[in-house]
This record gives sequence, structure tokens and C-alpha cells, in this order.
Amino acid sequence: MPILGIDREKCINCDKCYQICPMDVFGKIGRLVYVAHQEDCMCCFLCDIDCPVTGAIIIDGRRSRPIPFPY
Repeated sequence: MPILGIDREKCINCDKCYQICPMDVFGKIGRLVYVAHQEDCMCCFLCDIDCPVTGAIIIDGRRSRPIPFPY
């Protein structure tokens, strides 16, 4: 579970993490994106890679599961 949360001061609510996550880890209330299902994270880091603001998604650098192949 490397997704620890979202830094509200840095997040611009662009929805990119919400849209790109293959496991629906993120939820949305109105325009506010939040971490809804942290335990479902498969550690692909697509949310962090696609995020336009560095450091808006708070992640733990360790992978909790092996990398799924092919990905």
C-alpha cells in the first residue's frame, strides 16, 4: 500500500490520478479526489507519474507487491 494520501496543499484536483488508476484506488466527491481504497493499490505508480504536480500524491517508495507483468 504505497499510496499514503494526497497533499491537499499541492493537489490541484485535475482528476488525472482518478482517471488513470487501473484499480480504482481513488474516489471523488464533487471535484475533490481522495484515496478511497488504499489496500487495492498494485504499486504501479501511474498516478504519481501522470500527476502534473510533484509531490501531490504521498507515496511510500516500497512496493508492497511484486510488479505485475506484463504491464
